[in-house]
Amino acid sequence: MRVEIWSDIACPWCYVGKARFEKALDAFPHRDDVEVVHRSFELDPNRAKGDIQPVLTMLTKKYGMSEAQAQAGEDNLGAQAAAEGLDYRTRDRDHGNTFDMHRLLHFAKEQGRQDELIGLLYRANFAEERSVFDDDERLVELAVAAGLDADAARTVLADPAAYADDVRADEREAAELGASGVPFFVLDRTYGVSGAQPAEVFAEALTQAWGDRPPLTLIQDKGATQACGPDGCAVPQG
Repeated sequence: MRVEIWSDIACPWCYVGKARFEKALDAFPHRDDVEVVHRSFELDPNRAKGDIQPVLTMLTKKYGMSEAQAQAGEDNLGAQAAAEGLDYRTRDRDHGNTFDMHRLLHFAKEQGRQDELIGLLYRANFAEERSVFDDDERLVELAVAAGLDADAARTVLADPAAYADDVRADEREAAELGASGVPFFVLDRTYGVSGAQPAEVFAEALTQAWGDRPPLTLIQDKGATQACGPDGCAVPQG
């Protein structure tokens, strides 16, 4: 079974939602038969790469709230994160463009290190002091920590076209599926879960999606079966 997760590194609920989903997945009896794929979704796709500002400033401008309201929201998110065992800096975080991170995540997917990298990116953005937006070398360091080659990561970041089509394809697909926000979880292209739901909701969704998978239909001709098994291989009769 495949679970696809549309998310953005700048999305705090994606950070929390990933932890809640993984709690459900870890307890799922068929956990080893579930493939998890992370898909790209930018919350702020029109922001220029160099346009970096404090999170509180972004929130007050984008949503028209007061700074006190924005800070209260951050404090609440910090409490939600802590309940899932996650660190979360409620003060002095910044916000910027995440397109290069998504491109790097597609590269990591090819190398089988996508989940490791997205976890490190989340932690770096929400829990660590150093910004992930103002220096490509910070992203290279995180890529290396995820098990990727430093020079290869630099090459991806230096080429704006590298994996750009993959990011845009993910975003188009999210729109086609009706995802207007993230996190957005799609289970076997049959069930969707929107938002950072409690682990119990994810557990229910996994169980239902697994149980509703259609049985395998075997198609073969009426001749001899050409296959090998524990007792040996079928021998053609001449």
